[in-house]
Amino acid sequence: MKALPFLVAFFAILGGQSSAAKPNVLFILADDLGWGDLRCYGNPRIDTPVLDSLAQEGARLTAHYSPSPLCSPARAGFLTGRYNHRTGAVDVPSNRGLDRLDLSEKTFGDYFRHAGCATALIGKWHNGLYCRDYLPHQRGFDLFHGFPNGGQDYWKWNLLRNDDAVPHDGRYLSDALNDETLKFITAHKEKPFAIFLAHHAPHSPLQAPEPLVEKYRQRLGKEASEAVAVTYAMIEAMDTGLGRVFQTLKDNGQWENTIIVFTSDNGPVLTKDPKLGPQQRFNGGFSGEKQHVLEGGIRVPCIVAWPGRIPAGQVIATPVHGCDWLPTLFSLTQTDAPAGAKPFDGQNIMPLLMGQPAPALAGRTLLFQRNRYAPVAHCNAAIRQGRWKLYWPGDDSSLKKDSARDNPSYQRGITHPHWEMPLDSQLDAPTSAPQPAPRLYDLDADPAEQKNLASEHPEIVRALAQKHDAWFAVIIPEWRQSRARLLEHDRAYWEDRPTPDPAAIFDGFWLWKSAPQPVNPKTADPLKVFRGYWNTSQNDE
Repeated sequence: MKALPFLVAFFAILGGQSSAAKPNVLFILADDLGWGDLRCYGNPRIDTPVLDSLAQEGARLTAHYSPSPLCSPARAGFLTGRYNHRTGAVDVPSNRGLDRLDLSEKTFGDYFRHAGCATALIGKWHNGLYCRDYLPHQRGFDLFHGFPNGGQDYWKWNLLRNDDAVPHDGRYLSDALNDETLKFITAHKEKPFAIFLAHHAPHSPLQAPEPLVEKYRQRLGKEASEAVAVTYAMIEAMDTGLGRVFQTLKDNGQWENTIIVFTSDNGPVLTKDPKLGPQQRFNGGFSGEKQHVLEGGIRVPCIVAWPGRIPAGQVIATPVHGCDWLPTLFSLTQTDAPAGAKPFDGQNIMPLLMGQPAPALAGRTLLFQRNRYAPVAHCNAAIRQGRWKLYWPGDDSSLKKDSARDNPSYQRGITHPHWEMPLDSQLDAPTSAPQPAPRLYDLDADPAEQKNLASEHPEIVRALAQKHDAWFAVIIPEWRQSRARLLEHDRAYWEDRPTPDPAAIFDGFWLWKSAPQPVNPKTADPLKVFRGYWNTSQNDE
């Protein structure tokens, strides 16, 4: 209730605007971009002038958290404003449907289309593929121009424009996505738009324009790996292209009526790239990386700008969760939620962005959990409340991916146009092995999470663990319900359709090096070597 006078005044300001008081929304999501991958976040070795300028014109958040430290579940949170477990998306193997958003979930596209905006998802989706019903243009977006797969080649890309294949044309992928964005912006000068621009950079494969790569080779010197030089080149190329998008908004007179959010789906990959070497680089001094709910895996850059509305030059240290963005941005439309919408887990943080005190946000709990396949309690999980963070590291077995089974479809999708196929729905039961004890960190004093204070503050450990366990007890039954609906839909979808032969469709993509040895790939039947797949496990979990 304390924020009510502010909101009344704020909407009075909105009421004086054109375009029926509905600002345009441009939500930009980078891929595997870490907290330390922008100059405005303290990295002096990379050039990101466009995003640095955007931060000066608006707010830079220093405690912004992705919903998850991995692509698909993180995107589920951004797209729905809800904890990813509820939506069905808990992992990245699209061949098992673990990335899919249950069809009962309303997306960013559904909300803004309902509010009368033109909607587009441009770039990476990775929240349901191999079935048309789960693609963005069936989930509230008027336009899908991008790729459903988790990865894509930056030069030999294969995109979809709704249902039509768009082959590569010589442009760098980041440029192609920015080009499509500015075209959509220009085509909607007279109607509010909401764009979810999901860039692929700097996710692997590490590829960038050679002049930029050479620039960073020279700047970083011989001690830096090729992987870091290429990664920084990828980020600068994306930054430069965003400059063209922002200039189009200015040229069209749309700049002051557009709210822009830039962030990342998770932290960086710092392990060795198989082709280009070590990827260790500045990440703000945080521990962990992509896949881990340590700060380095979930605390990501976030810049928000709305000229003339959000005060310029702010640095906001209040913790913010990725699920906050949809309720925040949708609130600006002053529209009721669409029919069938489910409760948001995120909160409207617009008062915070406008410079108002937000004590309730500072003291709330932020919750995280991610492992492979079926979720496991106290495995790679965390809860933050105020300065305190309780972290369960999880055992290695519950974090390991069955790459030999799950990666052939992903690898094929990098170079081949999109296709449909049934799900390999088999899923092992979650591990019952005891998990390592939790660790307690004081993030104000120890943001790098180096000093475990659990033994010194057992009462804080108990209190935070109870809150996390109560949350987990609610979301896991919801995940199981979503999972059941996803599998039932897949059974029905393929009941009367011919299915492709997995041995043929993945020919050339089987990961024989990961197969049980010894095996002769020239004579072995891959469907006997690699368990699962729909012709031997006909969609029965």
